[in-house]
Amino acid sequence: MQTPLSTAIHAKRDDLVALTQDLIRIPTLNPPGQDYLAICEYLDTRLKAHGFETQLIRAHGTPGDSSKYPRWNIIARREGTHAGECVHFNSHTDVVEVGNGWTFDPFAATLHDGKIYGRGACDMKGGLAASIIAAETFIEVHPDFAGSIEISGTADEESGGYGGVAYLAEQGYFNPARVQHVIIPEPLNKDRICLGHRGGWWAEIETKGEIAHGSMPFLGDCAVRHMGAVLSEFEDKLFPAMAKRTTDMPVVPEGARSSTMNINSIHGGQREQNDDFTGLPAHCVPDTCRITIDRRFLVEEPLDDVRAEVTELLEGLRTTRPDFDYELTEINSVLPSMTDRDAPVVRTIARAIEDVMGKPPEYVASPGTYDQKHIDRIGTLKNCIAYGPGVLELAHKPDEWIGVDDMLDSACVMAAALETLLLPKS
Repeated sequence: MQTPLSTAIHAKRDDLVALTQDLIRIPTLNPPGQDYLAICEYLDTRLKAHGFETQLIRAHGTPGDSSKYPRWNIIARREGTHAGECVHFNSHTDVVEVGNGWTFDPFAATLHDGKIYGRGACDMKGGLAASIIAAETFIEVHPDFAGSIEISGTADEESGGYGGVAYLAEQGYFNPARVQHVIIPEPLNKDRICLGHRGGWWAEIETKGEIAHGSMPFLGDCAVRHMGAVLSEFEDKLFPAMAKRTTDMPVVPEGARSSTMNINSIHGGQREQNDDFTGLPAHCVPDTCRITIDRRFLVEEPLDDVRAEVTELLEGLRTTRPDFDYELTEINSVLPSMTDRDAPVVRTIARAIEDVMGKPPEYVASPGTYDQKHIDRIGTLKNCIAYGPGVLELAHKPDEWIGVDDMLDSACVMAAALETLLLPKS
């Protein structure tokens, strides 16, 4: 359905493309957390030019924050002409490592066949750009709106969000008395409303051994072999048990309706040498081996049970495997989050999707966590969803891309939601 607002947004196609490209070309890689200040300063200049008041906020003392890699965030606010509610669009500015397999330059932001390619194009600089275009155009078409609009660009979502939304929530920026509606333009597809996400539990397991000469391994104790026993227990017992569990949450894709666990990394024995090392390895039995596990759990699974399930397998090996010893260290945990389908922001975006795309939305939940967890748990703001352009399965992949038409459609949806929430009811 064409409206004056949607027509004005489509007229900004070139501006939307240029904005998305500019954002992608700032390589905000996390880790280590580089160029956070650069992207905040870029957004500061852009949003000030459109009448927003801005704050640049450093998350001092949060994980990863340092003089070399400071955790910078930006919040921009535009007040309406009279009192009303606040609608906040939150996007993270960090992107994950590039990885291998690209056919496009990951930071060139190449426009090809209606798609912009680059690391962070889909997750989620395209969504950030769409929300900015939506807000700017809404203000131009409806300068006498009520309430206020906020746009934030926040750090570290890819590593937990503690230097970004969690810090801001602790400082009161997501207090329900200050902000009433939050839309996070994560790439869950333009015709979906994401109500929440599964939980996550991250831990490191270290198996212990004893160093000895590699020619006489019987005089030592191989920590890597002990870790092999751990992995075997996971394969034989834990993975089959998790696969049998399913959730009533509308998690996508289908495989994420069950509990899952990823072995994120494994390191055992001697450290890998630099690429310029040309020598041979020493002959040693490894006395330590470590894995990092990434366990995603369902709303039906208590976190204590998730921890206990792994611990019981390890304790079983301690009793049955000679000389087995281990140490389990929890790295982080996140509880599931879920917004009610009758929440005001859900109903508003659902109506906007029907108006813009001519069909009702699909309601989903995310397989991974995102910053809704902090807005919900720390900010105590429940009226929060993820809605944005982009194909979920492209996130973190080589040749990641965002479709220009998808960004325009999503921007129209976001702007239509602003009309519902911030204009007087007829």
